[in-house]
Amino acid sequence: MINVTTFLDANACRLDKPVYYSIDREMRYNSRDILGIVSHLGRVLLNKGVTKGDRVLIYLENSPEYLFSFLALWRIGAVAVPTNRIYTIPELKYYIEDSGAKLIITDEEIPELDVDFYIMPKLDEFVDEPVLEACNTSWDDLCQLQYTSGTTGKPKGAMLTHGNWFSAIQNECDVLKMNQDSVMFCIYPMAHVGISWAIAALRTAALCITKNSYTFPEYLDIIFENKVTHATGMPPVIHSIVANPELVSNKLYTVKSIISGGGPLHQDTWKKFYKKYGIPVLNAYGSSETIVIGTGTVIRPEDYASADRYESVGHPVCFTEIKIVDTENPQIEMEKNEPGEIALRGPSTAIGYWNKPEANKETFTPDGWYLSGDIGYVDDDNRLFITDRKKDMIIMSGWKIYPTEVEEVLIAYDSVDEIGIFSIPHEHRGEIPAAAVVWKEDEDEEGLLEYARMNLARYKIPRKIFTVEELPRVNNWKLLRRELKEKFL
Repeated sequence: MINVTTFLDANACRLDKPVYYSIDREMRYNSRDILGIVSHLGRVLLNKGVTKGDRVLIYLENSPEYLFSFLALWRIGAVAVPTNRIYTIPELKYYIEDSGAKLIITDEEIPELDVDFYIMPKLDEFVDEPVLEACNTSWDDLCQLQYTSGTTGKPKGAMLTHGNWFSAIQNECDVLKMNQDSVMFCIYPMAHVGISWAIAALRTAALCITKNSYTFPEYLDIIFENKVTHATGMPPVIHSIVANPELVSNKLYTVKSIISGGGPLHQDTWKKFYKKYGIPVLNAYGSSETIVIGTGTVIRPEDYASADRYESVGHPVCFTEIKIVDTENPQIEMEKNEPGEIALRGPSTAIGYWNKPEANKETFTPDGWYLSGDIGYVDDDNRLFITDRKKDMIIMSGWKIYPTEVEEVLIAYDSVDEIGIFSIPHEHRGEIPAAAVVWKEDEDEEGLLEYARMNLARYKIPRKIFTVEELPRVNNWKLLRRELKEKFL
């Protein structure tokens, strides 16, 4: 048996200290509090007919209720399907239909959705009731469908198991070197696998702090006022720290390390940050399919003596294997310093995509390798460097945007004849999505943006729209996004 929630039982027996602080709710919880709440929610879900293996959507703001819903579903052997509160009705309908969800946990009924609801109340009071025994789950039992899009457009549910999550939590604890005196400020959306950093903090009985939204000055104040030792960030956060030294002042004095991931950290920004503040950046590489660095790579503080190029995403974490393969034939392994597609293998790698046999053949090899779609190379010291993306994915402030998915939505707008989505470099956000549009008649940029707001999550909406007479294509078929990028830089 391996039910990933049982670390709560162990910590509840031996420690009586806060392990989770919700700034929004002004509530602090110890492991015993969380175990009681998770037991209560687990019983509620069981009484609503949710059983082992059932898929359940979570559709909430970042909140204690979101985190506790995850743990309650895992506790009873159900499968969490995390979704972001900014998703639109059409997007939610797809997740419900594709996953075969039995229930949606949310804070309000949505009549347009053909599924049963559990309206989650605010859990402002602790629950004093017997502990619910963890479901007898195995290493390979599913506990989550993490939806991640691909170049074919429709999101795919990466199948993550209790064993995958156990391995990921252990690896992140190892990398972070946290203990019960540590304090982490976790800024990642709870619908994202970045929530694993927060769960790793709970596992070590460190204090994990969350807040739903904040400004950059608030981010700094939270770190300073709570004496944060382990900060989470993304390239835009680190860029803001470098660009605003007068705001930063001494507010990072307790920070021992800061996590960066979700997109490339520019060499100049990384170098300036480390030279000024002396705080190691844990520059990490992983994906939804690997639960961040459950199977992945990372730069650690001990690497800094030889990592002065400020470019690499580091060495493999424990139990991870990495190799670089030919982009056309993954059976061919590339030599050191030779670029190719990055392949990963390890215990946190998803067991495939939910009901996507063709995608599984393309992405997961029979001998367990995950073909990432990213291009990179390994140097003589076995450090990984990422040079490009095989896929056309756009990463804006850590958000992953898939052009084909956006195109399939926006092409339905009446005034649009053709549309191509591509990325434009952005100093603060890394890159932003842009659209090249061939209009049927008159331009209608405002109408298209309003349509996008109705049918797409905010981060997927193009930030710039360019009018073109035609889109560049190969043999009138394959869209040349690279030409669009070059034209509109």
